Amino acid sequence: MANTVSAQKRVRITERRTAVNGTRKTRLRHGIRAMRRLLEKKDATAATALVPKTYSLIDRAAKWGIIKKNTAARYKSRLTLRLRKLSAA
Repeated sequence: MANTVSAQKRVRITERRTAVNGTRKTRLRHGIRAMRRLLEKKDATAATALVPKTYSLIDRAAKWGIIKKNTAARYKSRLTLRLRKLSAA
């Protein structure tokens, strides 16, 4: 266990940040999951309407360090490809 005052403070800060990051990561996963479910249902209009919100979640998660920049780009790219394929059909 931490002995110094500064080490104890770092433990408290880390616990708070871990809780915040967990909430943000959960929100990100739920947003991506909602988008994927619309794509699986082949609901192109609803999926198109949800794109800006989902991209915003992904970009903010990357900015905060919840996911890496390339991971965010990969998520957005794959969602876009699936949406384009659905819209073309």
